[in-house]
Amino acid sequence: MPLLLAEAATLLNVRSLLTVHAFIGMLLIPVVAVKLASAGWRMVRYYAGSEEYVLRGPPQVLLRVVVAPVLVASTVVLFGTGVALLALDQTHGTVVGLHKASFIVWAGAFGLHFLTRFGLLWRALTRRVSGLSVRLVAAALSVVAGLALATLTLPAMDRLQDDVSGHVAFDSE
Repeated sequence: MPLLLAEAATLLNVRSLLTVHAFIGMLLIPVVAVKLASAGWRMVRYYAGSEEYVLRGPPQVLLRVVVAPVLVASTVVLFGTGVALLALDQTHGTVVGLHKASFIVWAGAFGLHFLTRFGLLWRALTRRVSGLSVRLVAAALSVVAGLALATLTLPAMDRLQDDVSGHVAFDSE
């Protein structure tokens, strides 16, 4: 959540914070991938009839049928277009439009998801959870992988920032 808040803060002045925005976005890719895999695992286990997951019951129908698919799809498009912008070295055009539109859809879906899950999150944080060490290791490794990915893509981020701000930074000759 702190990384999402930091990413959102860059939107206040994205033109001058584009490198930071891209860095945090790239850092988030493995973190979000682990979250999507975890949610996918729970969904598969529930529909496969695993007793542990069936006893917890399904999410509300609206969340399960509408919000979750929209959230997953918009997340994939949001991060996919972000990576494409770095790979294509673009700061305007169709891909930028898709990135912005997917963010609007994602923000709405994430907001609904967060509001409906906040109570469960709070309860989970205040009790012992089985498998906590595995979850912490997965989270830590995803952040380390994100830092590596973000660091490796810094030159592409710097080129984008140069395009937006009209000046050349440390990677010029």
